[in-house]
Amino acid sequence: MQALEDFAPLAYQESYDNSGLQVGSPDDEVKGVLLTLDVTEAVVAEAMEKGCNMIVAHHPLIFNGIKRITGQHYTERIIKTAIRHDIHIYAAHTNMDNVRNGVNHVIAGQLGLINTSVLAPQTCNLLRLYTYVPEPDAGKVRDALFAAGAGHIGDYKECSFNTAGTGTFRPGANTNPVIGQANGPREWVNEVKVEVLLPSHIKNRVLHALKNNHPYEEVAYELIALQNINQETGAGMVGYLPAPMEAAAFLKHLKERMNCSCIRHTALPAGPIHKVAVCGGSGSFLLKDAIRSGADVFITGDFKYHQFFDADNRIMIADIGHYESEQFTVRIFADILKKKFLNFAPLLSTISTNPINYYH
Repeated sequence: MQALEDFAPLAYQESYDNSGLQVGSPDDEVKGVLLTLDVTEAVVAEAMEKGCNMIVAHHPLIFNGIKRITGQHYTERIIKTAIRHDIHIYAAHTNMDNVRNGVNHVIAGQLGLINTSVLAPQTCNLLRLYTYVPEPDAGKVRDALFAAGAGHIGDYKECSFNTAGTGTFRPGANTNPVIGQANGPREWVNEVKVEVLLPSHIKNRVLHALKNNHPYEEVAYELIALQNINQETGAGMVGYLPAPMEAAAFLKHLKERMNCSCIRHTALPAGPIHKVAVCGGSGSFLLKDAIRSGADVFITGDFKYHQFFDADNRIMIADIGHYESEQFTVRIFADILKKKFLNFAPLLSTISTNPINYYH
């Protein structure tokens, strides 16, 4: 669970979501993991057959409160079976959607997009930390902050700003100062003001690292909430094809690369397709962002009839289906677990959980 959440923190899930461990105890031992888009009764049976006592899914089994477990609904039956056979169920949903290298990154990779960025970046989830450290200890404190996850800006790590200055303090009678003595005179110390950015969800971890590595008995620091856009989190993704394609040729490319049976789309644009916006799952809420980005096409699933009119000839909507847009998500889970646990082989479910069938 920690390996998955280091990649896609639960703090990044939407308010309506229910990602995380849904059935089972976090203290139990994992003997085998089955990766899937959805948790169905067939998937649970597959996990039992393959000796997997944990299922990692993109879509949560439990979205809303459950008032009774009688077996009348498939969710209730799955919960009963999972508990009876000690199968743990974990979901990484919108938190996996909202990280830069998550669901939408996979779609962009399938389509061969380059120069990608988050379509609708999140704001107000960044903090700036200021702290003041004696010059000889500044390196140790910086390294500890970086190791705790602070100082990441885009693809750059260990970012900080450092200002030399002079700090003063006068130790009280009940202090145990590193510099000076209790109840002594005012001290003048050459210090470094260290500034780093950090996502708000790791605040406690970073402060713990700061206090454990700072030499002072009382650590002076400031945390400032920022309005900055976080380039690493948010919904959707936008990027460019290596070379423009005619719209009809692009739809053929899209159908083949995303392995979908059909594509519902608005009128073909007169010009070629070059800039492409994508969103896995139900992405109609991002249509205005896609138009604002200057994308030629917006690829997602679950558009309703009247929402197609909202394209208003400013963009082509290409609805490939919810399942089809997210079917490659399990690759992210597999990559995370294989890199983190070299002696552990997660299994990909062989069952198509798509509830929608197409008549050709």
